[in-house]
Amino acid sequence: MDHEISLTRHHVHSNIGDQRARSCAELFYVLLHRNVTHAEFYFLLLETLCLPMVLSTFSHYSFFHMAANMYVLWSFSSSIVSLLGQEQFMAVYLSAGVISTFTSYLYKTGTGRLGASLGASGAIMAVLAAVCSKMPDAKLAIILLPMFTFTASSALKAIIAMDTAGLILGWRFFDHAAHLGGALFGIWYIFHGHELIWKNREPLVKVWHDLRNKGPGTGGNGPS
Repeated sequence: MDHEISLTRHHVHSNIGDQRARSCAELFYVLLHRNVTHAEFYFLLLETLCLPMVLSTFSHYSFFHMAANMYVLWSFSSSIVSLLGQEQFMAVYLSAGVISTFTSYLYKTGTGRLGASLGASGAIMAVLAAVCSKMPDAKLAIILLPMFTFTASSALKAIIAMDTAGLILGWRFFDHAAHLGGALFGIWYIFHGHELIWKNREPLVKVWHDLRNKGPGTGGNGPS
Protein backbone atom coordinates (compact mmCIF):
# COMPACT_ATOMS: atom_id res chain seq x y z
CA MET A 1 0.00 0.00 0.00
CA ASP A 2 2.81 2.42 0.90
CA HIS A 3 4.49 1.60 -2.41
CA GLU A 4 1.28 2.38 -4.30
CA ILE A 5 0.87 5.67 -2.45
CA SER A 6 4.48 6.56 -3.24
CA LEU A 7 3.94 5.86 -6.94
CA THR A 8 0.76 7.94 -6.94
CA ARG A 9 2.48 10.86 -5.30
CA HIS A 10 5.35 10.64 -7.77
CA HIS A 11 2.89 10.74 -10.67
CA VAL A 12 1.12 13.78 -9.25
CA HIS A 13 4.34 15.65 -8.58
CA SER A 14 5.66 14.91 -12.07
CA ASN A 15 2.72 16.70 -13.68
CA ILE A 16 3.24 20.47 -13.70
CA GLY A 17 -0.43 21.22 -14.10
CA ASP A 18 -1.32 19.06 -11.10
CA GLN A 19 1.42 20.77 -9.12
CA ARG A 20 -0.07 24.16 -9.82
CA ALA A 21 -3.54 23.00 -8.82
CA ARG A 22 -2.11 21.52 -5.61
CA SER A 23 -0.25 24.75 -4.88
CA CYS A 24 -3.46 26.75 -5.29
CA ALA A 25 -5.28 24.39 -2.95
CA GLU A 26 -2.52 24.69 -0.35
CA LEU A 27 -2.59 28.47 -0.58
CA PHE A 28 -6.35 28.66 -0.07
CA TYR A 29 -6.10 26.19 2.84
CA VAL A 30 -3.55 28.41 4.57
CA LEU A 31 -5.68 31.50 4.01
CA LEU A 32 -8.77 29.80 5.42
CA HIS A 33 -7.16 28.26 8.49
CA ARG A 34 -4.60 30.87 9.50
CA ASN A 35 -4.64 34.55 10.30
CA VAL A 36 -2.02 35.86 7.89
CA THR A 37 -0.73 39.39 7.58
CA HIS A 38 -0.76 41.29 4.31
CA ALA A 39 2.98 40.75 3.94
CA GLU A 40 2.61 37.00 4.48
CA PHE A 41 -0.24 36.86 1.98
CA TYR A 42 1.72 38.60 -0.77
CA PHE A 43 4.76 36.42 -0.10
CA LEU A 44 2.65 33.25 -0.34
CA LEU A 45 0.99 34.54 -3.48
CA LEU A 46 4.33 35.32 -5.12
CA GLU A 47 6.05 32.09 -4.10
CA THR A 48 3.13 29.75 -4.78
CA LEU A 49 1.45 31.22 -7.84
CA CYS A 50 3.01 34.23 -9.54
CA LEU A 51 6.69 33.30 -9.79
CA PRO A 52 6.13 29.86 -11.39
CA MET A 53 3.80 31.45 -13.94
CA VAL A 54 6.39 34.11 -14.77
CA LEU A 55 9.05 31.44 -15.25
CA SER A 56 6.75 29.31 -17.43
CA THR A 57 6.61 32.26 -19.86
CA PHE A 58 10.32 31.68 -20.55
CA SER A 59 9.98 27.88 -20.90
CA HIS A 60 9.09 26.15 -24.16
CA TYR A 61 8.34 22.63 -25.34
CA SER A 62 10.89 22.68 -28.15
CA PHE A 63 13.35 24.87 -30.03
CA PHE A 64 10.82 25.40 -32.83
CA HIS A 65 8.23 26.50 -30.28
CA MET A 66 10.65 29.05 -28.85
CA ALA A 67 11.87 30.23 -32.28
CA ALA A 68 8.34 30.82 -33.57
CA ASN A 69 7.38 32.80 -30.47
CA MET A 70 10.55 34.89 -30.53
CA TYR A 71 10.08 35.74 -34.21
CA VAL A 72 6.57 37.07 -33.55
CA LEU A 73 7.82 39.00 -30.51
CA TRP A 74 10.66 40.48 -32.55
CA SER A 75 8.21 41.51 -35.29
CA PHE A 76 6.16 43.60 -32.86
CA SER A 77 8.88 44.61 -30.41
CA SER A 78 9.79 47.96 -32.00
CA SER A 79 6.14 49.00 -32.22
CA ILE A 80 5.25 48.10 -28.64
CA VAL A 81 8.42 49.68 -27.20
CA SER A 82 7.76 52.90 -29.12
CA LEU A 83 4.22 52.93 -27.72
CA LEU A 84 4.95 52.06 -24.10
CA GLY A 85 8.66 52.54 -23.52
CA GLN A 86 11.07 49.91 -22.27
CA GLU A 87 9.99 49.79 -18.62
CA GLN A 88 6.26 49.72 -19.30
CA PHE A 89 6.72 47.10 -22.02
CA MET A 90 8.59 44.83 -19.60
CA ALA A 91 5.92 45.29 -16.93
CA VAL A 92 3.11 44.54 -19.39
CA TYR A 93 4.93 41.54 -20.86
CA LEU A 94 5.60 39.88 -17.50
CA SER A 95 2.09 40.66 -16.23
CA ALA A 96 0.59 39.22 -19.41
CA GLY A 97 2.66 36.08 -18.92
CA VAL A 98 1.17 35.56 -15.46
CA ILE A 99 -2.40 36.38 -16.51
CA SER A 100 -2.35 34.23 -19.67
CA THR A 101 -0.85 31.26 -17.80
CA PHE A 102 -3.40 31.65 -15.01
CA THR A 103 -6.20 31.75 -17.59
CA SER A 104 -4.84 28.56 -19.13
CA TYR A 105 -4.79 26.79 -15.76
CA LEU A 106 -8.32 27.94 -14.99
CA TYR A 107 -9.55 26.48 -18.28
CA LYS A 108 -7.62 23.24 -17.87
CA THR A 109 -8.83 22.80 -14.31
CA GLY A 110 -12.42 23.53 -15.30
CA THR A 111 -12.34 21.03 -18.17
CA GLY A 112 -10.30 18.38 -16.36
CA ARG A 113 -7.43 18.59 -18.85
CA LEU A 114 -4.64 19.27 -16.40
CA GLY A 115 -1.23 19.77 -17.90
CA ALA A 116 1.68 22.15 -18.24
CA SER A 117 1.20 25.61 -19.70
CA LEU A 118 4.54 26.61 -21.19
CA GLY A 119 5.61 29.28 -23.62
CA ALA A 120 5.55 32.99 -24.26
CA SER A 121 2.62 32.94 -26.68
CA GLY A 122 0.14 34.31 -24.14
CA ALA A 123 2.38 37.26 -23.30
CA ILE A 124 3.13 37.79 -27.00
CA MET A 125 -0.60 37.79 -27.74
CA ALA A 126 -0.94 40.66 -25.27
CA VAL A 127 1.77 42.56 -27.15
CA LEU A 128 0.14 41.82 -30.51
CA ALA A 129 -3.31 42.81 -29.24
CA ALA A 130 -1.98 46.03 -27.73
CA VAL A 131 -0.27 47.06 -30.98
CA CYS A 132 -3.26 46.11 -33.12
CA SER A 133 -5.64 47.99 -30.81
CA LYS A 134 -3.49 51.11 -30.81
CA MET A 135 -2.78 51.01 -34.57
CA PRO A 136 -5.83 49.26 -36.09
CA ASP A 137 -5.18 50.50 -39.62
CA ALA A 138 -1.56 49.30 -39.78
CA LYS A 139 -0.85 46.86 -42.59
CA LEU A 140 0.37 43.37 -41.71
CA ALA A 141 1.43 40.39 -43.79
CA ILE A 142 2.31 36.72 -43.31
CA ILE A 143 6.02 35.94 -43.64
CA LEU A 144 5.58 33.33 -46.41
CA LEU A 145 2.81 35.26 -48.19
CA PRO A 146 3.97 38.89 -48.26
CA MET A 147 1.74 39.70 -51.23
CA PHE A 148 -1.38 39.35 -49.05
CA THR A 149 -1.82 42.23 -46.63
CA PHE A 150 -4.53 42.97 -44.09
CA THR A 151 -5.20 45.50 -41.37
CA ALA A 152 -4.10 44.98 -37.78
CA SER A 153 -7.70 45.14 -36.55
CA SER A 154 -8.73 42.38 -38.98
CA ALA A 155 -5.81 40.22 -37.86
CA LEU A 156 -6.71 40.67 -34.19
CA LYS A 157 -10.37 39.80 -34.79
CA ALA A 158 -9.40 36.69 -36.77
CA ILE A 159 -6.99 35.48 -34.07
CA ILE A 160 -9.52 36.02 -31.28
CA ALA A 161 -12.20 34.24 -33.31
CA MET A 162 -9.89 31.28 -33.99
CA ASP A 163 -8.85 30.95 -30.34
CA THR A 164 -12.47 31.24 -29.20
CA ALA A 165 -13.44 28.46 -31.60
CA GLY A 166 -10.52 26.36 -30.38
CA LEU A 167 -11.63 26.88 -26.79
CA ILE A 168 -15.22 25.87 -27.51
CA LEU A 169 -14.36 22.93 -29.74
CA GLY A 170 -11.58 21.65 -27.49
CA TRP A 171 -8.69 21.97 -29.95
CA ARG A 172 -5.36 21.07 -28.33
CA PHE A 173 -2.76 22.09 -30.88
CA PHE A 174 -2.41 25.55 -29.29
CA ASP A 175 -3.08 26.84 -25.79
CA HIS A 176 -6.13 28.82 -26.85
CA ALA A 177 -7.07 29.83 -23.30
CA ALA A 178 -3.65 31.40 -22.75
CA HIS A 179 -3.89 33.18 -26.10
CA LEU A 180 -7.30 34.63 -25.26
CA GLY A 181 -6.23 35.63 -21.77
CA GLY A 182 -3.19 37.44 -23.13
CA ALA A 183 -5.10 39.13 -25.96
CA LEU A 184 -7.88 40.38 -23.70
CA PHE A 185 -5.34 41.69 -21.21
CA GLY A 186 -3.49 43.53 -23.99
CA ILE A 187 -6.69 45.15 -25.25
CA TRP A 188 -7.75 46.12 -21.72
CA TYR A 189 -4.37 47.58 -20.90
CA ILE A 190 -4.28 49.84 -23.96
CA PHE A 191 -7.74 51.26 -23.33
CA HIS A 192 -7.85 51.29 -19.52
CA GLY A 193 -4.82 49.75 -17.80
CA HIS A 194 -2.33 52.42 -18.81
CA GLU A 195 -4.40 55.17 -17.18
CA LEU A 196 -5.30 53.12 -14.11
CA ILE A 197 -1.89 51.57 -13.41
CA TRP A 198 1.06 53.15 -15.16
CA LYS A 199 0.07 56.78 -14.75
CA ASN A 200 0.37 56.32 -10.99
CA ARG A 201 3.91 55.05 -11.38
CA GLU A 202 5.29 57.69 -13.74
CA PRO A 203 6.95 59.72 -10.92
CA LEU A 204 8.91 56.61 -9.87
CA VAL A 205 9.87 55.90 -13.48
CA LYS A 206 11.02 59.50 -13.88
CA VAL A 207 13.33 59.11 -10.88
CA TRP A 208 14.72 55.93 -12.43
CA HIS A 209 15.30 57.70 -15.76
CA ASP A 210 17.12 60.54 -14.00
CA LEU A 211 19.39 58.07 -12.19
CA ARG A 212 20.00 56.07 -15.37
CA ASN A 213 20.83 59.10 -17.49
CA LYS A 214 23.45 60.43 -15.10
CA GLY A 215 26.81 59.68 -16.63
CA PRO A 216 29.54 57.74 -14.80
CA GLY A 217 32.05 59.70 -12.81
CA THR A 218 29.75 62.66 -12.18
CA GLY A 219 29.56 62.01 -8.45
CA GLY A 220 25.76 61.89 -8.61
CA ASN A 221 25.57 65.52 -9.77
CA GLY A 222 24.99 64.74 -13.42
CA PRO A 223 26.81 66.35 -16.34
CA SER A 224 28.01 69.88 -15.82
